[in-house]
Amino acid sequence: MPLHAAEALILRTYKLGESDRIVVFLTADRGKRRGVARGARRPRSPFSGALEPMTQGRVAYFERERRELVRLRYVEPVCSPLAAGSAEALAHVGYFAELIDEWAPEADPNENLFRLGAAVVRSLAAGVPVERLARYFEFWLLRLQGVYPSIAACRRCGGDLSAGARLFGNGVLTCVRCDTSSEGGGLSAAAMAFLQAARAVAPAELRDVELPSPADRELARVHHRLISTHLEKELKSLRVLQSLTRTAHDG
Repeated sequence: MPLHAAEALILRTYKLGESDRIVVFLTADRGKRRGVARGARRPRSPFSGALEPMTQGRVAYFERERRELVRLRYVEPVCSPLAAGSAEALAHVGYFAELIDEWAPEADPNENLFRLGAAVVRSLAAGVPVERLARYFEFWLLRLQGVYPSIAACRRCGGDLSAGARLFGNGVLTCVRCDTSSEGGGLSAAAMAFLQAARAVAPAELRDVELPSPADRELARVHHRLISTHLEKELKSLRVLQSLTRTAHDG
């Protein structure tokens, strides 16, 4: 029964028996895995504090042939989203983790997806504004999956999109000159400027990238539409996040 060690992101856990947990985690080298953390629910478990969603750490696990579940030996945290502190940041953690879990196939390595998740959680812990990280994460996740429409030029006339764009139901962006319908989601010049910047910077550099609140809402609407269309469902964590956001605004 070989022992494997890898860099990993914890995605989610659920109860198993009286004291154990099943842990879903994304590794850099072997994709998404599922494993049993024995005794993880006990008060003095060595896994305490290491199994929060989007925790980045070093994991070691035993694997047997023809068995879906591995057995976790340890999880050694390297970076925890709990360091972010704010309720808004922590509310996004489950959303990021669920998005990765939905899109990452079992046991299929995707180093770019792992690096995206790890960079975002480090930036979150360092205090980068969470709204910018959320729109950045959605943009790059959809790009990595080949879902995001081209932001380079209008699909109808080939013109520039810097003045604004509209997303149509067939998943293409057109410029404001070709926008002859109220269908789809509109993106202002500020929203398009953020997307152009997101193509060129790392998550930690988002402190210096402007994202006005109206542009943030525009991007959120378009991204959530693309996500729900391609996953063919609404994410549970997104409903929770939207409810918390409405409550904060009402307060």
